[in-house]
Amino acid sequence: MSNSNKKVFLIVLVVVLVVAAAVGIFFLTKDKTSETPAVVTPEKQSSFSAVPVSEIKVGMVLIGSQDDGFSGAHYNGLEGMKEKLGLKDEQVLYKFNVPENAECDAALRELVEAGCQIIFGNSWGFMNFMEELAEEHPEVIFSHCSGYKNNGVNFNNYFGRIYQARYLAGIAAGLKTQTNKIGYVAAWADNAEVNGGINAFALGVQSVNPDAVVYVKYISSWFDPTLEKQTAVALLALDCDVIAQHVDTAMPQVAAEEAGKFGVGYNTDMTPAAPEAHLTAPIWHWSSVYIAQVEDVINGTWVPNNYFLGLKEGMVDLSPLSKNVAEGTAEKIEEARKRILSGEWDVFTGPIYSNEGKLVVEDGKALEDADITGGLMTKLLIKGVEVK
Repeated sequence: MSNSNKKVFLIVLVVVLVVAAAVGIFFLTKDKTSETPAVVTPEKQSSFSAVPVSEIKVGMVLIGSQDDGFSGAHYNGLEGMKEKLGLKDEQVLYKFNVPENAECDAALRELVEAGCQIIFGNSWGFMNFMEELAEEHPEVIFSHCSGYKNNGVNFNNYFGRIYQARYLAGIAAGLKTQTNKIGYVAAWADNAEVNGGINAFALGVQSVNPDAVVYVKYISSWFDPTLEKQTAVALLALDCDVIAQHVDTAMPQVAAEEAGKFGVGYNTDMTPAAPEAHLTAPIWHWSSVYIAQVEDVINGTWVPNNYFLGLKEGMVDLSPLSKNVAEGTAEKIEEARKRILSGEWDVFTGPIYSNEGKLVVEDGKALEDADITGGLMTKLLIKGVEVK
């Protein structure tokens, strides 16, 4: 090959490699709301036709009942959507108390057969069942809460930055404790959602009370009223005087009140269940994401975007502070809220150390969404958190 031909060949080769790299970067863009790489198609056109308001049917599979904390918040959110969009009762179909097993598959199939154009599922363990049904029924939209999968066609994920609200709740707990021991009734170990919540809460505690520690007990269940209360009682026996939680019912708050101590709930305002104990609770406003998605189905504009919204968008917040909070709590929480809303700082901004003393987030750096929703957070517990 002559020198001139070699030069031409090299130029062409460089151009090809640059183009290939650009294409590869585009199609392997990491979706910040998932823990796996996902194909991202900006400005994608919807592959679903518009559905008249009078004809739309919306289904939901829930792990609990309309009265418990977590599923109750979802139920209220979908009811809010129904009212906002003017749907009739028969246009919104519910499947309550569905376990994370083959019964989920059966419940989903019943909603498909009932003619639902979009079906929501509110528990982590529903994810794979919904993914499989989405493949089988491409004409139906499946939208899953709290997972990370997205097939780019008719299956997406939605969740929120509840860790922001947990940080604020941690401030209330850190200012209230007298023993500097705070108990935390947690659902599942090695789960990013659960551990992320524990860590955010502990960071909030430490921001106002660096001497306080958070004692965690896992119960390996999202919903078990008896075990939730028993675990709270065990934490109280360790001299914890504030009980926080990432489980579905108000039983940990009831246990705190019966012991003359205090608590931070979850999902909904749990003050009515424990009026002398409850301080506040990280809560969800699910209506926002349900209204947005169902409106898109009606308008024929639904695309498989993942939703990961926070304080700024109104997806998460705190319930009203009760009479039980310590003096100065409202002011400290407002300071932190403004800091988060400024966009210049977020909860998982370093320096952050693991409870084994390892620096996991450098000073001034912040965790990516992919680390918060998966990856690192599945195993990480920060300094000041102890598993009991």
